[in-house]
Amino acid sequence: MSRHRFVDVGGIRLAYQVYGLPDAPAIVLLHALGENCEDWSTVAPVLARGRRVHALDLRGHGRSDWPGEYSLELMRDDVLRFLDVLGLDRVDLVGHSMGGIVAYLLASEQPQRVTRLVLEDIAAPRPRRAVAPVRPDGDLTFDWDMVLAVRRQIDTPPATWLAGIGGITADTLVVAGGPSSHVPQDGVAELTRMIPGGRTVTIPVGHLVHDAAPEAFIETVSDFLETEQNTSPDGRS
Repeated sequence: MSRHRFVDVGGIRLAYQVYGLPDAPAIVLLHALGENCEDWSTVAPVLARGRRVHALDLRGHGRSDWPGEYSLELMRDDVLRFLDVLGLDRVDLVGHSMGGIVAYLLASEQPQRVTRLVLEDIAAPRPRRAVAPVRPDGDLTFDWDMVLAVRRQIDTPPATWLAGIGGITADTLVVAGGPSSHVPQDGVAELTRMIPGGRTVTIPVGHLVHDAAPEAFIETVSDFLETEQNTSPDGRS
């Protein structure tokens, strides 16, 4: 099992786990809302065969700082600083749900930093009917204030999110969860169409694809990462 490491990114301490050899091509994994880096514990060691995998706790989650100030743009900037601190010039980037939004915001803001992009069950950023979230009982492994802030953005996404998607230059794979997912699959298809050269693979197990069907997810993502390679991502930690 990979131990947690910590890095300061402009006054915010991020926790992460790392797998694989230091000189292998770098891949970064970004989790969903309310999860943390351990959500990738089944797939990360396998993806690390021939790669250097970095799985983060985003701000307000897990062992990373809970600073009380939250937005998906701040999470994007945290990840960019993480890449800078670790000297990762270009990476493959995988994001699930909320982490996928952070991933495509980063790939549209600084397209030169991302070689390949994998977005797991995410729809195009369109306004949706807001449903008030209910706080779970007991102690949480994430900041509830973060949930409220992020949900507001996802319910009413800034227009800049939609406008920026067309600027993504990374080879992009969108992994759809199929009809049993709560994410509208027509929105997933729309997101794919908006990304130049984007493609979709459906693994019909619902929203938690990498958890419900880890072998199929690993095979699909690994095949994608091993094809149509541009400049090899490099970096060490």
